Amino acid sequence: MNNALPAEIISCIRRALEEDIGNGDATTNSIVPETATLKGKIIAKQSGVVAGLEVARAVFLELNENVIFKQLVSDGSEVENKTVIATVEGSARALLTGERTALNFLGRMSGIATLTRQFVRAVSGSDAQILDTRKTAPGLRILDKEAVQLGGGRNHRVGLFDMVLIKDNHIDFAGSITTAVERARVAATNLEIEVETRNLEDVKEALDLGVERILLDNMTPETMRCAVALAWGRARLEASGNINLDNVSEVARTGVDYISVGALTHSPKVFDVSLEWSENVS
Repeated sequence: MNNALPAEIISCIRRALEEDIGNGDATTNSIVPETATLKGKIIAKQSGVVAGLEVARAVFLELNENVIFKQLVSDGSEVENKTVIATVEGSARALLTGERTALNFLGRMSGIATLTRQFVRAVSGSDAQILDTRKTAPGLRILDKEAVQLGGGRNHRVGLFDMVLIKDNHIDFAGSITTAVERARVAATNLEIEVETRNLEDVKEALDLGVERILLDNMTPETMRCAVALAWGRARLEASGNINLDNVSEVARTGVDYISVGALTHSPKVFDVSLEWSENVS
């Protein structure tokens, strides 16, 4: 029943359920008859962007494939406070046992999507794109990054395997940006190379090497503007470090191509969502 979702997401769901249920839901199994059924509705308790309904549905279907889960809005939709976003119906045991796990996924993903949408709106009118980072919850990266996309942001690299990102520690180890880039090219990975820079001299060195992307780490807006002028389209530029909703629009106006924001996934506020049961229990 859950084949529509990637196997990696199904694995996340199964791990979460195993963590919560262990050898059985002692409370529900002792109180609720095996044949009992239940109906309920999932309600947004704040305004924001909904993300994770498909995941919540899959949680319940893992416990009982006959559960009926109806989405009343689509993932990525903006909703107002008190909006009913889905209904559930079926085995009371399955619904009560899966409730917390489903809401945990839904609350985290919606929180990430809501925060991402705020950043995307803050840079509207510019060409800058909001990116996430690898500062995700361990084991939940695929869900965190899906939530960023539903909020209107873009994913940076998924992991350490899909881009060469030469950061300050790599540069310090190699001795210079040039040496680090040369070693990466000798490895012939055919992956895009991005270099972290700390000042305009670093930017010039990276540009001379012809790397595809340059990360401007913790630079002032004025320095970023100078970097944009230096690059003149020869490389795509990414601003990073201490980016927040108060300063992101100013950063976007410098002309950078990307703005990476770790806060999207390392410190989102969980979206307030609840599951309210009807009185019709059989």
